[in-house]
Amino acid sequence: MATPTIAANAYANLARVLEHSGAGKGSEPSGQSFASLLKDTVGSVLESGRKSDAQTVAMAAGKANVMDVVTAVADTDVAVSTLVSVRDRVIAAYEDIMKMPI
Repeated sequence: MATPTIAANAYANLARVLEHSGAGKGSEPSGQSFASLLKDTVGSVLESGRKSDAQTVAMAAGKANVMDVVTAVADTDVAVSTLVSVRDRVIAAYEDIMKMPI
């Protein structure tokens, strides 16, 4: 079972990875690069987690409705699940490319 401390540490680690990554520094002439798209997506998932944590703290202080907290947590769960699914597909595509003969 995930505790608030584990979740906070996961968000902090994700924020550190985003700060230290070179994502989005490519110079592609047209469109958005994959790295910047990935960075934006991970950032939005991180922000969703922060909102969920803020709602949970507000509920503990008696300032938020339980339904708001449940909705925020469910939104974060969907965002993280989607991110994990995309990550798995990218890894599978990479493995398929590595198996191709030269």
